[in-house]
Amino acid sequence: MTVHSMAQPGHNRFDVGESRRRCMRYRRRILDISQKVGALHIAPAFSCLEISDACYHGLMRPAAAGADKSPDTFLMSKGHGCMAQYVILEDIGVLPTSDLDAYCTPDGILGAHPDYGNPGIEASTGSLGHGLSMAVGMAVAERNIAGKGRAPGMVYCVLSDGELQEGSTWEAILMGSTLGLTNLVAVVDNNDFQSLGRTSETHPSFYPLVEKLEAFGWESVEVNGHDAGAVYEAVAARKGDRPFFLVAKTVKGRGVSYMESVPIWHYRAPNPDEYRQALDELKEIAS
Repeated sequence: MTVHSMAQPGHNRFDVGESRRRCMRYRRRILDISQKVGALHIAPAFSCLEISDACYHGLMRPAAAGADKSPDTFLMSKGHGCMAQYVILEDIGVLPTSDLDAYCTPDGILGAHPDYGNPGIEASTGSLGHGLSMAVGMAVAERNIAGKGRAPGMVYCVLSDGELQEGSTWEAILMGSTLGLTNLVAVVDNNDFQSLGRTSETHPSFYPLVEKLEAFGWESVEVNGHDAGAVYEAVAARKGDRPFFLVAKTVKGRGVSYMESVPIWHYRAPNPDEYRQALDELKEIAS
């Protein structure tokens, strides 16, 4: 199925089937990398893969797409989900394969959180609660430098639900709407976990989230965050008169049964037997 945007005619067509195949390939790539390091944030990456794929392959406009609009920016505020971004950057030719192969090694440049200055990385993130503030500043800068007849670039920011417990995040939410940043899209990877605890159990007042965001002046909707087509359609069809916040309901460790919603997979890498089981399960899903 290919979905189109009615409200945003400048966006690409988005092939949902191709997205599923890409995300399956990305999960396998991350699993392969997991066998070279002692630990990595695999489950947080698996929960935001479809979100990131919809941004990079559907919503974002590259620099070469036209002079009437600045290039779009992606910021992985939940820095522990960076493996999802790394494998996409490798796939689109921004990060060389050699960098992914050297992930978290003394000779490599890629760490367990994104570092500014590495190819495709616009900010150092992972100290949770800072990313959306940086995205607000980037959106303001884009608006300020946009020339006559040239639209500002969009800024896409992916957050964890854990970092929505940070006061600095809500200050950024308040400022984003106060400044009328119509070129800012935030997506919360709402997998209901913050490290080792369920958000809904440890912070029940976290919900209802959409209503809170709307009260702060944002347009907001909720979708299944593992349906890349739904993510794409929701963002592309936004009204565009204020900043947009997508609440993406996800499953931590999505795609591998023993990882799904199991806290330890926030940190650890699978052993050889677990690795083979994960690959077998992904093969079954793909067939």
